[in-house]
Amino acid sequence: MALQAIIRWLLPREDQFFDFLEKQAIVAHQGALVLAGSKDDDPKNVRTRVQQLEHDGDKLVHEVEEELAKTFVTPIDREDLQRLSSELDTVLDLTNGAARACDLFGVERPTEPMLQLMNVLVECTAVLKNALPMLRRHEYDKLIEEARVLKKLEKDGDAIYREAVSKLFHDPAVDAKVLLREKAVLEDLENAVDHCDQVAETLTQLAVKLG
Repeated sequence: MALQAIIRWLLPREDQFFDFLEKQAIVAHQGALVLAGSKDDDPKNVRTRVQQLEHDGDKLVHEVEEELAKTFVTPIDREDLQRLSSELDTVLDLTNGAARACDLFGVERPTEPMLQLMNVLVECTAVLKNALPMLRRHEYDKLIEEARVLKKLEKDGDAIYREAVSKLFHDPAVDAKVLLREKAVLEDLENAVDHCDQVAETLTQLAVKLG
């Protein structure tokens, strides 16, 4: 039996931390799904629904912090748990930011590039939702594979963002207010996708560290 496996066998199981992280990934995915459905919904309603999920995510972060404060031995390093929880929460925060921007700036229906980025975000959060349980099961090779998928999705999202912003600036028919409004929403969406890739980087580092 490998040393890491022996250590894991000897240490007490504190699986609630994995529960929290997995729930955070699920809530992040739910937020992305609600946002992607904004093409058929009122922006204010979408904002309200995503904001409620963001509040649910905040509660999970607090639960992680509370458990860390009273737990001596954790299944993975405390710093890694905190970082993962914080990064997952940021994905949801940025998703909420995009929903809020659509409502505040009067984007009644998302543009095609916005919808494309929303769909990429849905894919990214779906990968995270499926990948997080692999950490509990010590499936580190699979975790690294999922991180590679996220890296490709992040590049796809970046390409969509750059092309959309370039068209906005090069189209003389686009009003300045429209340009600023659409660019703000696109930035929030691109940042949310980008942060999914940051979660992937952390998962990769953990897989190498623990594997």
